[in-house]
Amino acid sequence: MRALANPVVLRMALLLFCSMMALAVAIFVSRRLRKSLTEEPDLSAAPLSADGLPVHAYHAVIQQLKQQKHELTTQQQAERRKAKASDTLSSTVLANLPTGVLFFNTVGLVRQSNAAARKMLGFASPVGLDVSEMFRNATLRPSNTGIPLSESTVAQALAPAMAGTTAVRGLLLNYITREGETRVLEISVSPVMAEDASLLGTTLVLSDKTDLERIRHDQRVRQEISADLAQELRDSLTTIAGHAQQLACNRDPDFARQLADSIAKEAAQLDRTIGSFLEGAQAATAGS
Repeated sequence: MRALANPVVLRMALLLFCSMMALAVAIFVSRRLRKSLTEEPDLSAAPLSADGLPVHAYHAVIQQLKQQKHELTTQQQAERRKAKASDTLSSTVLANLPTGVLFFNTVGLVRQSNAAARKMLGFASPVGLDVSEMFRNATLRPSNTGIPLSESTVAQALAPAMAGTTAVRGLLLNYITREGETRVLEISVSPVMAEDASLLGTTLVLSDKTDLERIRHDQRVRQEISADLAQELRDSLTTIAGHAQQLACNRDPDFARQLADSIAKEAAQLDRTIGSFLEGAQAATAGS
């Protein structure tokens, strides 16, 4: 009893007990390790990949990625087909437009043009030309755009639009083709801006106003001719009326004969004037 009450003996007993428990745990663990090493592996279990995942899960991820790639490729092909169809439609519409359309890139050179523009300008292909080269034989005409005719070239009048500052619409000019044909063209220029307000290029729309200007010129000439004809008719009628009044009041046969001859001459002149006017009107109608 005295030995058990001794603290040194108690400590030694406790240390011995802990040592025995540690030895028992070590023996148990070593036996479990020896058993796991000596046992054959279960081939029916799912094999593992290098990353520790089951192989079937690894293959499933690969198949899913392949499926996503296929769907993305299909979507890209569909988008390309839509873009190609849109480009084809735009090209077809531009090719059949009676209005000329040109597209300039950011450096001011023609990048694309339709058939109507090539026909109006007289170029087989204006691609690569700038405004100064294209309209070097053109002069400005009076228009309602507010651009003064003191501008020496068409390029100077179109410079703000080509730079993307503002649009120019309804500009009239006299244009001479390479074959020497004179045409009246109306042009409108608009910059094409991106979403970030950067300049993508410039579109130029051409309209041939030659026939319209010719009709207007013919109308002005006809109006002038009509005014001259009206004045001649008024003068002739005034002369005839005056001679008729004198003839009614005069009793001298010789003077009356002179008055009658003057009336006949004025009537003949009046008939010739009206006949010339009618012939000119018929010729203009047949020519139009």
